[in-house]
Amino acid sequence: MAAPMIPPAAAPDFLAAHGWGGAEILPLAGDASFRRYFRVARGGATAVLMDAPPEHEDVGPFLGVAQHLLDRGFAPPRPLAVDRERGLLLLEDFGDDRVGPLLAREPGREPGIYESAVDILARLGADPAPSDLPPYDDAAMAREVGLFTEWYAPALGLEVDETGYVAAWCEAWRGVAERAAAAPVMVLRDYHADNLMVLPGRDELGLLDFQDALAGHPAYDLVSLLQDARRDVAPELEAAMLARYADAARIDDRGTFRADYEVLGAQRNTKILGIFTRLWKRDGKPLYLPLQPRVWSYLERNLAHPALASVRAWFDANIPADKRAAAWKEMPA
Repeated sequence: MAAPMIPPAAAPDFLAAHGWGGAEILPLAGDASFRRYFRVARGGATAVLMDAPPEHEDVGPFLGVAQHLLDRGFAPPRPLAVDRERGLLLLEDFGDDRVGPLLAREPGREPGIYESAVDILARLGADPAPSDLPPYDDAAMAREVGLFTEWYAPALGLEVDETGYVAAWCEAWRGVAERAAAAPVMVLRDYHADNLMVLPGRDELGLLDFQDALAGHPAYDLVSLLQDARRDVAPELEAAMLARYADAARIDDRGTFRADYEVLGAQRNTKILGIFTRLWKRDGKPLYLPLQPRVWSYLERNLAHPALASVRAWFDANIPADKRAAAWKEMPA
């Protein structure tokens, strides 16, 4: 079940030990993991408290990736205090202007903000991934798309060809994996509008939710941004931002890059359908199920690319049309 937004018992002592004694602790957000966030306020100053229960979460990767990003001039929240044993972090407060809600209020800012987000990825991809970053390799890809057959298909009572599923994906991403391994970059993996912040008085977008970063293909974070499960991104904007990235990153073979983008899009969107179902079935979080039609729309577009012929054939043979975009309505008990 979703954890209630009650501050952890250790929070007052942790805050007092780091100069925030007596601060007010206000619920801020939960997410699709076990992490929870609170705003800490005292005397006009604010910070964000991350509660990452150590039995479920390790704050080490967050701290490591944050430092890497800070060292290279990006804008993750700066850690102000750390208690790894209790899974508590005090972080710089970026305010409330997440890109997703902000664009719902001010849609005219969409092109400029997406240009900034794409430029961040071009800069991030200009450097090799850190040598200690785990690879986003075949095993990780297979494990993630396996969430679809593990959770989505059973939730709809579908018996599917799992052996053929694995074979279809292996055929589709063989070349993608080879290109990623040849020149891996840091892939933040959940790079979308709700994890980007417009920062007061700063041109740089703030970065959130990057603790699961891996070394992989630069097109993956573009997919996260431009095929966003939480908001519609117009195909025209998607095409313009892909072209902007290709220019900035000096990509010569744009046809191959676009094919890789579609394969990674299909992989990510298939994974998300499995995750959203798991969040409902295992974690008691059905609020993600209504996002599935949008994810299916992206996936159907991905599957139309010739690079995904094997995967498209599997979906056509195993997942009927009525068990796709509209099927989430069958899921809640």
